[in-house]
Amino acid sequence: MARGLNHVYLLGALARDPELRYTPSGMAVLDLVVAGDDNIVGNDGKPRVLPWYHRTSLLGKQAEGVADQLKAGDPVMVEGALEFRTWETPEGAKRSQVSVKALRVEAALPGNRMEVTTRDSQGGFRLTNALNEVVLIGNLTRDAELRYTPAGDAVTTASVAVNESWKDKTGNWQEKTHFIEVNLWRELAETAGVLKKGDPIMVMGRLVNESWTDKEGNKRNSTRVEGRRVEALSRGPGSTGSAGITSGSNRQAFGDVPGRSSVAAPRNSSAGSRAGLDIDAGLQDFPPEEDLPF
Repeated sequence: MARGLNHVYLLGALARDPELRYTPSGMAVLDLVVAGDDNIVGNDGKPRVLPWYHRTSLLGKQAEGVADQLKAGDPVMVEGALEFRTWETPEGAKRSQVSVKALRVEAALPGNRMEVTTRDSQGGFRLTNALNEVVLIGNLTRDAELRYTPAGDAVTTASVAVNESWKDKTGNWQEKTHFIEVNLWRELAETAGVLKKGDPIMVMGRLVNESWTDKEGNKRNSTRVEGRRVEALSRGPGSTGSAGITSGSNRQAFGDVPGRSSVAAPRNSSAGSRAGLDIDAGLQDFPPEEDLPF
């Protein structure tokens, strides 16, 4: 399996005041909602603005150090990684969640940049000239699936397994695998449709939240990466690697809505913008708080 790479970079405004809390063991946790606008060019050649809202948490002394320095509307830079978790609800249903684990949070000074904040319908803040960047290296957990929307746009869905290893407090190595869903659109989707299970790849793109209501009427959400560039990597010495895949970029990146029988590219904005500050939707069945939130 490819050596994992898992980086998230966000530059946005705090949608609301951060919340400082403590785990039962006394670990400080600072919960943040960072928001901004992605500016892209649509398939029709027209510019589009896609708002996004991402939750993240900072731990330990760093959390306590910046808690009193930040407030709603402040521009912040977040450096972190995607974290995959699974759990079982009291009813026995299996759930999974991808979230942003903050490794560093810094206040961003306005300076002479063009960044300005805007307000949404619920009074939250967003940064108009934001940064929403994800870089992953991992292996496909299944063959890439190429489909076409009713409008004829190609879309490829894939799942990337990213390895993480670290030393625990006792000095022993620990390992964990994060499973990240990826969407690719149009020309890039058709190029990447040849990728197979086990292929090592690098994906660069933006982080997207989607909210929907399941058949039982429960609010659910998911977090995935919408890629703008993919690179097939070598499997190692003596391997031919993946065939026929080269880097590319799509002109428009929209996510399909989970639970629908067909994939349709929304013409307005992503689910995060439709939900406004309802970024908490679907998290009511999140696992009971543990000593560490990640």
